Amino acid sequence: MKEEIRLGIVVSEFHYDITRLMEEKAKDHAKFLGAKVVKIIRVPGSFEIPLATKTLLERNDIDAVVCLGAIIKGETKHDEIIGVNVARKLMDMAVQYGKPVGLGIIGPGATRLQAQERIEEYARRAVEAAIKTFKRLHETKS
Repeated sequence: MKEEIRLGIVVSEFHYDITRLMEEKAKDHAKFLGAKVVKIIRVPGSFEIPLATKTLLERNDIDAVVCLGAIIKGETKHDEIIGVNVARKLMDMAVQYGKPVGLGIIGPGATRLQAQERIEEYARRAVEAAIKTFKRLHETKS
């Protein structure tokens, strides 16, 4: 198996006070786990995360992608529509491209306070999920 896992990160700029910290925590945790962050793409909101993820999954120098965002509950069910559809598309692309996608998107249904409390947890878990899945898939191929 390769020594260094190469990650791409996609970060939503919506609720950037939260997602900027998620990005920093994700980069720190990737480094701690011995992975290299090759490319970071910042997109306007969580709705745009799948398209940027697809772009990274198509690259030969990316082994896995970590997606970071915060979908905070508003007065309508807009958060639910975005959250469900983004998660579904990311899962579909992981299967299509055969590369792990770590889901570090807080929500839907989260309040701003809940999102702030989950910054480190979601960033760390998304990085770990992408790296562990990559390693285990490659162990299975051997």
